[in-house]
Amino acid sequence: MEERHRIDAWLKHVCLVKQRSEAADACRGGHIKINGQRVKPAAPVRDGDVIEFLKGTTYHRVVVSGLPEKQLSKEQARTMYVDQTPKQKIDLIRMAPRERGSGRPTKRERRELDKWKR
Repeated sequence: MEERHRIDAWLKHVCLVKQRSEAADACRGGHIKINGQRVKPAAPVRDGDVIEFLKGTTYHRVVVSGLPEKQLSKEQARTMYVDQTPKQKIDLIRMAPRERGSGRPTKRERRELDKWKR
């Protein structure tokens, strides 16, 4: 008999969200889909299911490859799913324009500029 795993608990156990309540709120808000269908927090998760969710403004897509019984270490948790998130472009609006002569860019701004130069 296949054991039942809730989507909110699964997201917590594989370290995709910090708290189970955060996952439950995302389900209630319609931000989590299993196989293209919006789900409630108690929806069952099975091997091979495609889970799509928004975390902040970032879209994620993972395929379930394991069902853990309890909270795992991050290294083990990463083996419970296959990340199929498409490559996303950096939003240029988030980068604040600098006026000429306003000083050196911060370390974070330099890293973002380096990503665009590559």
